[in-house]
Amino acid sequence: MTGVSAGRAGATGVPVRVRLHELAARPDGEEWIVGRMSTGRFVALPDDGKRCLDLLGQGLSLPEVAARIQEETGEEIDVPDFVEALIELGFVAAADGHDLPSEAVPTPPLARVQGHHVRWMLNPFVPLLIGMLICAAVVVQVSRAPVPLTYRSLLWSSHGSLVIGMSAAAGWTLLLVHECAHLLVARATGVPGRMRLGTRLQFLVVQTDISGIELAPRRHRLTAYLAGIATNLAVAATGVLAASLADPGTTLHRLLSALTLLALLPLPFQLLVFLRTDLYFVLQDLTRCRDLFGDGAAYAQYAARRLVGVAHRTLPGPEDPSRELPDHERRAVRTYSVVLVMGTTLCLLFLAAVTLPADVTLFARAVGGLGPDHSWTRNLDATAVIAALGGMHLLWLRTWWRRRRTTRRS
Repeated sequence: MTGVSAGRAGATGVPVRVRLHELAARPDGEEWIVGRMSTGRFVALPDDGKRCLDLLGQGLSLPEVAARIQEETGEEIDVPDFVEALIELGFVAAADGHDLPSEAVPTPPLARVQGHHVRWMLNPFVPLLIGMLICAAVVVQVSRAPVPLTYRSLLWSSHGSLVIGMSAAAGWTLLLVHECAHLLVARATGVPGRMRLGTRLQFLVVQTDISGIELAPRRHRLTAYLAGIATNLAVAATGVLAASLADPGTTLHRLLSALTLLALLPLPFQLLVFLRTDLYFVLQDLTRCRDLFGDGAAYAQYAARRLVGVAHRTLPGPEDPSRELPDHERRAVRTYSVVLVMGTTLCLLFLAAVTLPADVTLFARAVGGLGPDHSWTRNLDATAVIAALGGMHLLWLRTWWRRRRTTRRS
């Protein structure tokens, strides 16, 4: 970026006057959250930084901004360095009258859905109605013959292909509806939102990026974070109420029971906050942390290096990265780092002890079931297993690699 500026702003390499992109801002304690909704890039600035940004937006030159800040606060700010940081963030549209290269803004999913179309999702009566629906389902479960919610509910048909097909179709549909709930609530606040595949340790997930929701009021932020869980609970409650109206033992009753259980099954996963689930973002917001996961991981690495140094009696390593955080944030980060380490360790142990051995066994059996010595049904079954297992693992690897490359570039 500095090379671009040097070519357009003279020998100093720093522009004299800049034009900013449209930026949004919200006060957050003693700081300001500022960023571009279109790109999803946001930073925290102190009051002086926000004032400097406002003056640049008014068209003042860099020397004029520096003089004005010094006059108002008595402090000196390195405005050229500040502007270079803004350029790297993509906040500057033009320098000295010349447009700067700007990253392409991807078209968000469901682009035709505008904020005013879904503003009703922010109405306080919506969670109240969902709560009433859930309460009604609980009353039905307690007062009448309960809808069965065991593993047998998933085996609603004697035909395995129908069970697998329905479970896959309903599961993916519920997953997309869950993520669309996040997306649409964020859209109601003015955040475009984007959906993509992602990885959480060994898990392949669909995730919705709602960067920019930080600028919304806390109630709206929490609504966006909890929209997916609320959607699953609403679907499950509707399934319970509908099943209570169907005759027990009928195909419809069994299907509704299976749908109810499929809607509830993803919810325990949300408790794994070390995987940055929906509840992680709720926790991060309530603890008023900027980056609970990143700071927690940094503190865990520091603690591990410190333990190794003590064990080997070497010189102390780098300083505690949490020391610069506010007191409330430091306590939350240190506590979360314990959860992060323990949860990650247990997940990886489960992967090594259960998931990988099961997958390898299934794959080996499938390979052994191929060939002219076996029936066509055995060959078909083996091919389906190899395609399913191989496809999922290849998709996980591809998603992980793309995310890694993107992180390195960032």
